[in-house]
Amino acid sequence: MYAKYLKRVLDFCLSLLAIVILSPLLLILTIVGAIAMGGDPFFTQERPGKNEKIFKLIKFRTMNNKKDKNGELLPDEKRLTAYGKWLRSTSLDELLELFNILKGDMSFVGPRPLLIRYLERYNAEQHRRHEVRPGLTGLAQANGRNALTWEDKFRYDVEYVDNITFVGDINIILKTIVNVLKHKGISSETSATMEEFEGNLEK
Repeated sequence: MYAKYLKRVLDFCLSLLAIVILSPLLLILTIVGAIAMGGDPFFTQERPGKNEKIFKLIKFRTMNNKKDKNGELLPDEKRLTAYGKWLRSTSLDELLELFNILKGDMSFVGPRPLLIRYLERYNAEQHRRHEVRPGLTGLAQANGRNALTWEDKFRYDVEYVDNITFVGDINIILKTIVNVLKHKGISSETSATMEEFEGNLEK
């Protein structure tokens, strides 16, 4: 009942309320971001959502677009600005995803939306993460965020798909808030963000 009907109703109502309440902050971050990034403060990218339907994710930009002499983007750690690091540490870069939630592309809680190119790298079990709407946060984010291995993330994602409850969603949101306040799991041990998912060894 909750997963099928109430979850979407709550997502719509709460995201609309949050956008209204946070509108002054969103405006300030837009202005500051435009100055800090020297232009467009927004980052948009196509991501796979529920049933692997593609939608356009929107976030505040945390990395510049500097390229090497061959015209290729520099590594993440070289493009991540000081302002961007602060946005990521506070998770304020994710606030614009409230509009994705309002539209129905995403939910407050669910597996995080990853890159389209990963779709062909998942095994059958990992594909199940797309049986529900992707989330602003999820079970993996509540249990380690980018400090987790890809395998552990996907295991948590599928576990969430099989066990969606209202109480469970509240617990995930509360744990995520604690992790954000403690600045836990912002980066992996070997990358400024998260390493590329290369696929499964059995493939």
